[in-house]
Amino acid sequence: MNIRVLGAHNCERQNRRLVSLLIDGVLAIDAGSLTSSLSLEEQKKIKAILLTHQHYDHVRDIPALGMSLFLGGAATRIYSIPAALDALARHLLNNEIYPDFRQKPEQNPTLGFTIIEPHKAETIEGYTVLAVPVNHSVPTVGYQVTAGDGKSVFYTGDTGPGLADCWRHISPQLLIIEVTASDKYAGWVAGAGHLAPSLLKQELESFQKVKGYLPRVVAIHMSPDLEGEITAELVVVAKELGCSITVAKEGMEINI
Repeated sequence: MNIRVLGAHNCERQNRRLVSLLIDGVLAIDAGSLTSSLSLEEQKKIKAILLTHQHYDHVRDIPALGMSLFLGGAATRIYSIPAALDALARHLLNNEIYPDFRQKPEQNPTLGFTIIEPHKAETIEGYTVLAVPVNHSVPTVGYQVTAGDGKSVFYTGDTGPGLADCWRHISPQLLIIEVTASDKYAGWVAGAGHLAPSLLKQELESFQKVKGYLPRVVAIHMSPDLEGEITAELVVVAKELGCSITVAKEGMEINI
């Protein structure tokens, strides 16, 4: 399984993009930078998109992708929980902000929506996909994606503390988990449904207690202006836990 980090941040700068992952070129998770990171030919190869929730930095490029695929004669399917799909339809693909590509072209719509049910494994484009609820300010799910060879990744999307129940449902080799801000903002981010390095440490300790091991960890969704502080604090966390924690970068490729 090849995982390409298209966007690794919660804010955009010249060299920082909103969060998106691409697995083996065909399965995307979140859509903050799908069109800004990919050529048209690469966009046309995306067969499915998993959305964790409806916040703008996770869905922004869906309308632009719809237009690209519509003009390019291609189509894709978007999977998520009802709250995210409803918000996307009402606020972005509403024929006022942007065309509703669920209806264009009439015979073969560019975008299709499919509701995904938490804790129920689905086969999507040859992968086993399991959505698991996490703790955020709106309904949100993380996704465990397992390839045919049994290798799996779990991406939390946006989440705050208290993931012990989530850990009971997954067993990934790779954990991609958000770390939005540095520890001086830990109280604020926890209340907003996010993590800081010290909070991540607590969640990884919980993971080890529940599962008996620690997977390889990649931190994502950083605030660009705090990235240096976050990185330094994560080095300390990794040393204290004796595990691998890598900070995601745009263009990074991970193979498991």
